[in-house]
Amino acid sequence: MGHPIPPPQCLYDGDFPGVLKAYGYEIASRLAAVGPKFADEAHKGAIATEGTTVLAIKYKDGVLVAGDRRATAGNLVMYDRAEKLINIDPNSILAIAGVPAVAFEIARVLEHSFKYYQRSQLQDMSTAGKVRSLSKLLKENLPLTLQGVGMVVPIFATYEQGNGKDGGKVFFYDAMGAQFEGVDYAGSGSGSLAVRSVLHYLNTWGEKPLAKYNESEAVVTALRLLNTAADSDTATSGYNPKSNIVPILRVITQDGIREISESELAKAYRTEV
Repeated sequence: MGHPIPPPQCLYDGDFPGVLKAYGYEIASRLAAVGPKFADEAHKGAIATEGTTVLAIKYKDGVLVAGDRRATAGNLVMYDRAEKLINIDPNSILAIAGVPAVAFEIARVLEHSFKYYQRSQLQDMSTAGKVRSLSKLLKENLPLTLQGVGMVVPIFATYEQGNGKDGGKVFFYDAMGAQFEGVDYAGSGSGSLAVRSVLHYLNTWGEKPLAKYNESEAVVTALRLLNTAADSDTATSGYNPKSNIVPILRVITQDGIREISESELAKAYRTEV
């Protein structure tokens, strides 16, 4: 009888992506085989669906994360009720900009990574570990990014508690997985240039810094920003009262994640936007 093959060390290290790779699964490998053919079809008009725009603002009580609802394929509006904010754990949200098919897969692996680490190591993963985990997944997606069919440029927002570090944290990434901490705000997607420009102006020369905004002020600001982006970017949508389509807004505080209801947002549009 031969000797049994020892299990990979990653089974004990809390490294869920490592476990997947040890058993033959990688995000990019599932689509890389058809990537070149799909990229060729893209030039003929079969363009991948993409989603934009997302933003995050650190305010007095935590972080507000917002996303418009439009998904496009080239110059076509594919869907106007896209979900671009994904809860990863009770205190973390992934805001996706890019190809939803790949972004949702990354979000699922990231969610399971956090749970696997918690159960195998009997403790929650640190914020630094969470941020690096997402960076690693984006780096592994590089083949699809270079083929032009799978780019994902997300924002990761979380609320850190303990060790005197209580407060919201915002991180943004490039398509290759480089991570950056947004001190006060972050934006991603085709409408993000307008969003970041306005946020910089408000944070620098406004009546008060973004960090001193209360929740209602942060909500109104986010809605105005998405409308501003939609005015110049066809891939971004604002409020559509005829179809009752409003952006998605969620806040992360010491109490966890809470979604701002559609009725609250509709009222804010009528009175403030």
